[in-house]
Amino acid sequence: MMLYKGCLIVGMLMVSATAFGQKTVRDYLRSGNKLYKDSTFVKAEVDYRKALELDPKSTDAMYNLGNALLMQQKAKDAMEQFEAASKVEKDKKKLSQIYHNIGVILQSSKQYPQCIEAYKKALRNNPADDETRYNLALAQKMLKDQQQNQDQNKQKEQKQDKKDDDKQQKNKEQQDQKKKDQQNQNQQQQQNQNQMSKQNAEQLLKAAMQDEKNVQDKVKKGVRIQGRKLEKDW
Repeated sequence: MMLYKGCLIVGMLMVSATAFGQKTVRDYLRSGNKLYKDSTFVKAEVDYRKALELDPKSTDAMYNLGNALLMQQKAKDAMEQFEAASKVEKDKKKLSQIYHNIGVILQSSKQYPQCIEAYKKALRNNPADDETRYNLALAQKMLKDQQQNQDQNKQKEQKQDKKDDDKQQKNKEQQDQKKKDQQNQNQQQQQNQNQMSKQNAEQLLKAAMQDEKNVQDKVKKGVRIQGRKLEKDW
């Protein structure tokens, strides 16, 4: 379980109140912090935004607003506040807290390389922060596990791809063999038909020749008979 920096900051910047009792940045921060501790995060967000209206460069208001948004599951909006604060804040301890929570958001979305870098930035600003050190170690382990899972999934995909390729190749070979067998069968049938046609032609020719021979034999026989009848009786 990663650790989140939920501590709030009360700005030290003082804006003088008018005689009419106008609220200062500090007043809104205090009010927002009280609402935050009472878990009324929406109302706390309102006060932090009012503090920012008075002082748009208040990193305390940005940081606290980011926490209030984070508690409302508005991670993207919270990230915007933390990143804005990180560009302005000069205090190392506060900057460490900002980078810590940036790391928490990134870790929640499994962006482990980015969250590791955020935790390292937090530790560079506050090397004594054990919570950040714990989160860093956890993120590094989760990154290692993620990479191992990715490698395993890649290997599974490669095996499945090879299996699919082998199956596809086998199917192609079967189709090719089937096509070849069909061609051979068609060729054999054509040869048989040609052979039968040749045999039929020879049979027909023989029959025709036999018929012609029979006719010729009959004609010759008839001529001999007629020849005997025409002979003179000397």
